[in-house]
Amino acid sequence: MPPNISDSRLGVIFAGRVQGVGFRWWTRRQASALGLHGTVRNLPDGTVEIHVEGPGAAVTDFLAAVRQGPTGALVTRFRTVASEGELPQDFRVIG
Repeated sequence: MPPNISDSRLGVIFAGRVQGVGFRWWTRRQASALGLHGTVRNLPDGTVEIHVEGPGAAVTDFLAAVRQGPTGALVTRFRTVASEGELPQDFRVIG
């Protein structure tokens, strides 16, 4: 299904204490609660990569929540990356 014209799409890599603290599964719950779709995965360098798509306001709220992270996580920096290709119609933990 093609994205809605008002949808936003974002790729972000988060660094800090983001692996081994439930960050990916917490992120999935946040995205699902906001009706977003996309993916989250750990990268070999200790960062977490997220690709998300949905209504612009929901993507903004999601990004604000993920910057805070779950208990035990500590996001020290993040950067946007290109987000291309097909995303799933739900939000998935991959890798």
